[in-house]
Amino acid sequence: MIRPRSLALVLFLFVIGGAAQGSEDKTDWYFQLATPRHYDVWVEHLEFELSGVRHWYHPAGTMSCCWRGPNGPRGIMGRLEPFPNFIGIQWFSLAEKIFYQRLITVKPEWQKQMRELAPIRTAVGTVYEPRNILTFGLAPGGQIVVWMKGQIGNEVELARLKANKIGGDPSDYEALLRSYREDNGEYLEAHGIPLEGW
Repeated sequence: MIRPRSLALVLFLFVIGGAAQGSEDKTDWYFQLATPRHYDVWVEHLEFELSGVRHWYHPAGTMSCCWRGPNGPRGIMGRLEPFPNFIGIQWFSLAEKIFYQRLITVKPEWQKQMRELAPIRTAVGTVYEPRNILTFGLAPGGQIVVWMKGQIGNEVELARLKANKIGGDPSDYEALLRSYREDNGEYLEAHGIPLEGW
């Protein structure tokens, strides 16, 4: 016969054990988009899918920074809920006046790698948490670089992909192109548009 005190202890341990087991997948997942400075893009479509569960989109618009260094990779950010297995992205490169599109298959091992604890610097010291941000860098030439990170400085590259050029009418973005050229024209004339090395 189980005594009431023993039963209470067993129930307490069961509840605590269940709570600990259920908390294993409490990571908040996020995505970011990044572009190199001076090579702005307009993201026309950004869609996510976990097959058979959910399909959703996120408004993005103009992206103008940041690729690497002390300010990157970072940019427009949103939640990944649930963690998708496909991401579709379509953008217009203001520097090149070219439209790009890519369907990205999110490899299952990416999430597994992201769960591994990584150093995060805080005001009170270093803590170890998952790299819970999936960052997609969009560069000239249709180059896509995928990083996982928890904060700027602990990013790890996961993949390099190439987007497809697609048809489109650059005149649809005439006002945006004019503004972009006013801000970046001198830089582009001096440095050109590198299509490799990203």
